[in-house]
Amino acid sequence: MSPKSKNESYIQYVTVTYRSVVLMVLGALMLVGISCYFIFPTQAKSLLNMLTESLANVGIGSGPAKGQTKDTGQQQAHFTNLDGTVRVKRANSPSWQNASYDLPLTKGDVVQTGPEGIAKVVFADGTNYTIKQDSLIVIEDNSTNEAQQTQVAVQVTTGTVDLNTATYSQGSSSRVTIAGATANFAPESSAQVHNNNASNEHSILVKQGSGEVARNGETVRLGSYEAVSFKAEDVKMTRLKEVGPPTLIAPANVAIFGSEEAAQLNFSWTPMQNTKAYHVKVSKNPYFTQLAEDKVVNGSQMKLSGLPEGAYYWLVQSVDGQGKESIESEHNKFTIISKAASAGVGLEIDPLVQHGHVIEIKGKTDPAARVMVNGEEVPVVGGDGTFRYYTPPLPQGENVITVTAQNSKGGVNTQTKKIVVQ
Repeated sequence: MSPKSKNESYIQYVTVTYRSVVLMVLGALMLVGISCYFIFPTQAKSLLNMLTESLANVGIGSGPAKGQTKDTGQQQAHFTNLDGTVRVKRANSPSWQNASYDLPLTKGDVVQTGPEGIAKVVFADGTNYTIKQDSLIVIEDNSTNEAQQTQVAVQVTTGTVDLNTATYSQGSSSRVTIAGATANFAPESSAQVHNNNASNEHSILVKQGSGEVARNGETVRLGSYEAVSFKAEDVKMTRLKEVGPPTLIAPANVAIFGSEEAAQLNFSWTPMQNTKAYHVKVSKNPYFTQLAEDKVVNGSQMKLSGLPEGAYYWLVQSVDGQGKESIESEHNKFTIISKAASAGVGLEIDPLVQHGHVIEIKGKTDPAARVMVNGEEVPVVGGDGTFRYYTPPLPQGENVITVTAQNSKGGVNTQTKKIVVQ
C-alpha cells in the first residue's frame, strides 16, 4: 500500500431523496391499511368510500377521455316575474307548491298558471319564457357543457307561451315541443307557442328571427311573423303569413300621470302595412279581464278621457282586410295618481354595475314601497328599504334603465339611468 493510501480517509454515505421518504411512508400506510382492512373490514370500506368521494370533489381522479366533452350538468332556471296564481310541481315530488322568486327550477319541474296568473322564467342561456294564463309547461332540459354550449327544452302541455332566445353559442339549442311537433329557434329570436288540446288547435309563430318546426317527418322553416298551425289528425302543417302587431309609442311603459294631465290621454302606435284597423284594449289588470276600454279604430292613435286613478295596462292588435287580428302587442303599463300623492317616496340608486350584458341595480327606498325596473317588479325589498335587481341580458349599444318606487298611497318616484353595453 502506498503512503498516500495509508493517510487518506474514506467516508461512505447514502443519498436519501424526498421521493424515497414518501414511498416509504406510503408503503407503511399501505401495510397498516391492509391490516385494518382484515381486522375491521366494515369501517375500512366506509373510510375508503369517503376518501374516493373527497378526491373526486377536488378534481383528482380520471377525467374525460381525450376528445370527449365534459357535461357540467343541469342548470337552474329562475322566476323573474310572478303575478296571480302560479304553482310548481318539482320533478321528485307528487305535490304542488306556490311559486316564489327564491324557488329554483330544474329538469322535470312543472309550472302551472291559473286563470289570472302570469309567470316569467329565465334559463341558464338567457332565454326567457312568459307563461300566460291557464298554461302548463314542463322543463325538459336546461344544461350546459364545458364548451359553454347550452340546451334548453320546454314542453308546452297546454296554454300559451311567449319566448325570447338569447345570444347563445354555436352548438347550443333552444327548443319547444307541443302535440308531437318540435320547434328549434335561432339566437335572438322571439316566438309565441299556443297549444289548446280542448279545441284541437296547435300553432307556433315566429315573431322575430327564425325557427324550424319538425313534425311527422315534415320540416318547415319560419321567418318573422310566419307561423304553422295544425290539428292532431292533420298529416301536414299549414304555413301562414301573419300580420304583425304595432309597436306601442304612448303612453310609454310604466309612465306616471297626475290626475290633471290624465284628464285626456293620447294613445299612439306605429302604423302597420296591410292593416285596415286596430283593436285597442285598456285594462285594470295585466290579464285583460277587467277592460276599461275595448275599441276598434282606423288610425294609429286615439284619445281617452275619464279614467280614474289607478294602474292600467294597454295593448293593440292589427286587423287585416279580412278582419283577422294579429297577435297582441307588448303590454304597456301606466299609472294615474293624484297630484298630492306624487311626492314623499324616497329613492336612491347606487352606480350601476355591468356584468357583460346584464346590469346589476342596487338602491334604497321606503321599506314598504314597491320597486319596478323597466316594468319588471323587483322581487325583494329589504326591511331597511334596500333592494338589488339583475336585468335580463341587454342588447349592445345605449340602454335606458328606468327605476320606479311606489308606496301604498300612490306616491311615486322615478329615476332613469343610461348605460352603454359593449
